[in-house]
Amino acid sequence: MKQIPNLFTLLNLFFGCLAVIFTLQNGLTVMEGAEGVQFVAMPERLWFASLFIGLAGLVDFLDGFVARMFKVASPLGKQLDSLADVVSFGVAPGMIMYQFLRLSYMRQEDGLDVSWWALMPALVIPCASAFRLAKFNLDDTQQYGFRGVPTPAVGLFVASLPLIYWNSNNGLLIGLMLNKWVLYGLIACLSYLMVSNLPIMALKFRDFSLKSNLPKILLAALTILAALFLKWLAVPLAFLLYIILSLAFKNKTT
Repeated sequence: MKQIPNLFTLLNLFFGCLAVIFTLQNGLTVMEGAEGVQFVAMPERLWFASLFIGLAGLVDFLDGFVARMFKVASPLGKQLDSLADVVSFGVAPGMIMYQFLRLSYMRQEDGLDVSWWALMPALVIPCASAFRLAKFNLDDTQQYGFRGVPTPAVGLFVASLPLIYWNSNNGLLIGLMLNKWVLYGLIACLSYLMVSNLPIMALKFRDFSLKSNLPKILLAALTILAALFLKWLAVPLAFLLYIILSLAFKNKTT
């Protein structure tokens, strides 16, 4: 019974690994025929990575819920959870940003010759994620509030980008998402938010009073409204609201 939450955590890691696999598929396949070897375009698979990061987020929530339900929380589970989170919400989102940087440079005339150094900033996200999780593991005070934005929130934010990109007809939005400077700025901002000491609320209930849970209720209500009107754009908006409400109600987030 005590290993059930750990199985959920390993499932989180499994989904994270699948997300990395689909992120690294470049949408091309090699076929041999009468005319020799050809590259044939295949449907883009990057959005599958978003799906598996989302599933990782779901089981990441469930493993803590199950551990509390069966009262089998353990130091091993805490360490295992962080190791899984590094992959699912650090490495996999970092690979998504890497591919978006590649897409950005492909728009340039010399895009195929882009230096790998230009793509390396994407790896700052998994590094910041690992640092944030290590710091979290050494701090026993972050139960009902966090210092810095939790990695699953950043991972889900990044996971929304392929879904927005392939489901949007807004030329301005697509242009922004393929602007390398916007991507570099986003990487820097997300990485800073993870390693910072900003007071961020945990989505756990210490009690069931309206006063204590007002920011969580506002976040849930505004996210649902945004989802109805903005679809996948609701994810980055919810991420922004999460930070704003945490700072606005900082006395209730710790």
